Amino acid sequence: MPIFFFSVRHGEHAGVCDEGAEFPDRNAAWKEMTGVCGDMVAGVSRKLIENAEWQMELLDESRKPVFRIRLVAETLDQAPPD
Repeated sequence: MPIFFFSVRHGEHAGVCDEGAEFPDRNAAWKEMTGVCGDMVAGVSRKLIENAEWQMELLDESRKPVFRIRLVAETLDQAPPD
């Protein structure tokens, strides 16, 4: 079975899980990734600052990205001057 690794990046901070997870195929890996990401995103979004990005990637055995989910906070307009 293929082995995949989870990677999380928030701004300058990034980390890859040292323990790989085995999934029967890419579809099973995607399903697990979306479940894990869904569990994490509520807590992450509460702490996200303006113009920041959080992302989770699923890496293959050679540590190359297979899937990526991004959460981006963008300021779209400028606040009027005081």
